[in-house]
Amino acid sequence: MIEIHFYGKLRKYSDQKSPLHESLIYLEVNKRDTIQSITNRLGIPSIEMSSCVFLNGEYSSLTRKVKDGDRLGLFPDNMLLLYRQHFKVEE
Repeated sequence: MIEIHFYGKLRKYSDQKSPLHESLIYLEVNKRDTIQSITNRLGIPSIEMSSCVFLNGEYSSLTRKVKDGDRLGLFPDNMLLLYRQHFKVEE
């Protein structure tokens, strides 16, 4: 199972929409899952996603594989990381 944290307007994909509380869900994963397959399964359109995706605290590409115990942070297109060029993208 992975822990998925939603930020900004992506909070609508969890039950907790208030910015005063963490907005997260837990989701079962399989061996082939990537961040992209997870967002597809959740029904998040790519147009709402930004390139600011963090897996276990590391700036990550959507093609990165996920596994049990991972923590995924998803940010919307209107919350772009201003200094993303300073982060190495983990594949």
